[in-house]
Formats: sequence, C-alpha cells, structure tokens
Amino acid sequence: MLNKIAGLKAEIESLSASTPDEVEALRIKYLSKKGAVTALMADFRNVPAENKREIGQAINDLKNFATDRINSLREALETADTIDPTLDLTRPGAAMPVGTRHPLSIVTDEIISIFSRLGFTVAEGPEVEDDWHVFSSLNFAADHPARDMQDTFFINRNPDVLLRTHTSSVQSRVMEHTQPPIRIICPGRVYRNEAISARAHCFFHQVEALYVDTDVSFADLKQTLLYFAREMFGPDTSIRLRPSYFPFTEPSAEMDISCNLCGGKGCSFCKGTGWVEILGCGMVDPNVLEACGIDSKRYSGFALGMGVERITNLKYQVKDLRMFSENDTRFLEEFTAAAH
Repeated sequence: MLNKIAGLKAEIESLSASTPDEVEALRIKYLSKKGAVTALMADFRNVPAENKREIGQAINDLKNFATDRINSLREALETADTIDPTLDLTRPGAAMPVGTRHPLSIVTDEIISIFSRLGFTVAEGPEVEDDWHVFSSLNFAADHPARDMQDTFFINRNPDVLLRTHTSSVQSRVMEHTQPPIRIICPGRVYRNEAISARAHCFFHQVEALYVDTDVSFADLKQTLLYFAREMFGPDTSIRLRPSYFPFTEPSAEMDISCNLCGGKGCSFCKGTGWVEILGCGMVDPNVLEACGIDSKRYSGFALGMGVERITNLKYQVKDLRMFSENDTRFLEEFTAAAH
C-alpha cells in the first residue's frame, strides 16, 4: 500500500498542463469521487489494524500534495506571461478617456457659488420626508391638490411618509431649529408623480433659497433676483416679476428673464415674447414663520425656488429632460469644457 502511494505521488509530482481544461481533467483524474487518490480510501479498509495509522496519514498527505500540485498548475496558468512578443512595449500608451462632471452638477454648483457670494450657506435634508415638513408647516391646506396621490409619491400608502415634492421641506426644518438671521440655499432632488416626457420627469432637481431677518422686504428679494440673473446669464439680462400664488409665500411672484437667445427681441424659444420664466418667489407667509416657531411680528423673509434642469436648459439648450438621467456618454462628453 505504501509503495502504491509513493508511486502515485511521483506520478502527481511530474504532472504538467498547458490549458485550464487540462488542469481540470487532472483534478478529476486524481481528486474526484472516482479519482485515483479517492480510490485509495476504498482500499484502506483492507489494511491491517496495526498499519492503519501509518497508511491513513500517508493517504492524507498524498491528498494534500495532489491538491497543492493541481492548484499550483492552475495558478501558473493564470499568472503566465500572456504578452504578445510582437508588441512594442516602448511605445507610448493610449490616453485614457477623461470623464466630465454632469451638467446638472455644473449648474447647481454655479448657482450655489452665486448665492454664497451673497452670504447664503448650503442646507440639506432627507428625501424621504413627513407631511408636516413638506406640506403642513408650509401652509398647504388639508385639501390642497399637491397632497393628492396624482402628484406625490407616498411610502407604503402612508399619507404621512412621502418622497419630498420640493426642497422647501429643508427650509422648514432649518426654521424649526434656528432663530433668525437665516440665510440658506437648499439644493436637492425632488419627486413628483408625473408622466415622463421630453418636458417632464418623475424626479428632478431644485435649488431654493430662504432669507429671514428683521426688516426684510420685497425690494431685497428683487435685488437678489436681479443679481442672480445677471451673474448666471450675463450682465445685460433683464428680469420681470409677475403676480402668482404659492401657499407658503405672500405676496408671490413668477420671475422671467429676457431671452438669452434673442436678447428679448422674440424667437421660437421664448415663443415670441422675449421673456423666459425661470423661478418662483415671494415673501414668506407669516403663517409659515409661526408654524416653525419664528415670531412673524418681529421677523420677515423671502424665499425663492428654481428647477436646475430649467436653468441648464437655458444655458445649454438641452431640449429633452430625459437626457439628464439616461447617462449617455456622448451627451455628457459635450460638457467637458464647461466642467473646467
């Protein structure tokens, strides 16, 4: 039996293989259930009792030796030098393609940079929110259409847990825990239950700003908006404010800028009006301040909010919103220069 084990060990020691399939064939030949090493175990029951210890140890050593030998053959193939001998290793390597930042990130950072020069700091909050911070604290009536399932994604059909529909929820969270002066900008992703098309998506990005202090007036808001528009779209940009309605601001307004394609003369992009809407704004409703624990008789403030996709469209003329989330590298490569 010992001679048979020694002969099998010598045979295994001389094994060689040039392909992974050959290595697998050797493993099956020696270590499978019907392999040569396993067959020794069947013969082990015929070994006299006084020799079982010695021969059992020898069989175990042989099995370990065979396993190590076959593994070494496999590893040798995996680490073998596979470089083409005709390849000139002194040639310069091919340049790796350089990635770029996403256009929405580029524009978001530009917006943040503009407002930071006015003293605004960035505030962030959760995307999964509760009804109080998204709606109730912001003066939304109980029967407001925005609460309807048509517009809002509720979590597990729980009317109190939802994906935020605007980053105004960050403003209410900050006002709850911070006393004025408050000057924040809130960038983030928001969600609404809308059909996906070239002009709408079920998720998009917003940047909202909030300023609360003593004696804050609509004039402060207008001057902030004018500064932002000219920093973002050029020094010749004009703005106009149109009366509007938002539950959390009073008075409220929509802001238009002079079309940056035609210079306000009228074109197909601005539908011949010379103006393009970019954001909503207004003075913070006293009810919102009181709901968040701020004395509305002492403090006032303004808020504004814009869609990042909208601003990006105006700067780069991207006509299909779906392009922003499809990760088509051909589209993203167009913004390489803008990222630098």
